[in-house]
Amino acid sequence: MVGYDPRADGRSISNLEVAVAGSVSGLVTRALISPLDVIKIRFQLQIERLSRSDPDAKYHGILQAGRQILQEEGPTAFWKGHIPAQLLSIGYGAVQVYRTLRDAVVTMYRTEGPLVFYKGLNPTLIAIFPYAGFQFSFYSSLKRAYEWAMPSEGRTNGNFKNLLCGGGAGVISKTLTYPLDLFKKRLQVGGFEQARASFGQVRSYTGLLDCARQVLREEGAQGFFKGLSPSLLKAALSTGLVFFCYELCCSLFHHLREADSPG
Repeated sequence: MVGYDPRADGRSISNLEVAVAGSVSGLVTRALISPLDVIKIRFQLQIERLSRSDPDAKYHGILQAGRQILQEEGPTAFWKGHIPAQLLSIGYGAVQVYRTLRDAVVTMYRTEGPLVFYKGLNPTLIAIFPYAGFQFSFYSSLKRAYEWAMPSEGRTNGNFKNLLCGGGAGVISKTLTYPLDLFKKRLQVGGFEQARASFGQVRSYTGLLDCARQVLREEGAQGFFKGLSPSLLKAALSTGLVFFCYELCCSLFHHLREADSPG
């Protein structure tokens, strides 16, 4: 976990154990929040309004989308793109419309060449640094606020504090950088209009600025925040679970070291 040192709390663990804790927390969290990620991406790519009043809208709410995906595609659909997501693949959004990772990679390469795997890179690079900075900054600030507001005798569960503050940091950070995430997903699936035809209207974009202009013109300012509700839920759970699992693993390694140390 870059930017956060568990040894600052007096725990004695090695750099390898820190790395293992970070990896385990990331893998577990990604697996648990994958269904929300799938729903978020479906919302982001939908040109139609996310509203019951729009008869052409395929999805209009988290629960409705979950039920429809389950009915039409089965439970495995909630983990579409899970493997490339675990591998930090940049083509995660495109994998949502293909049967398997191999099918997506082969089709993408054949139709548009190797550069297709870097679609959406600009908004990704623009968003990743402020998002990471916001996340750790707000996490530290929320921990300090929690310790100030909560009497020392009431602090019985440190893991709950980490989960609460981590979740809050994720929500704030995701909201501030969300439009860039939407642009990234729209750009990543460019060129796959035929594969996405069953999901509703499709659009083509020439770049980041063109994407932003078209979304604003056709969908309004609220279009920049399509899928924000599942994204915030995902961000809260994801960030909270990451810090929770990370702290849990680090504490476990610390206690194991103490148990093995003499006297």
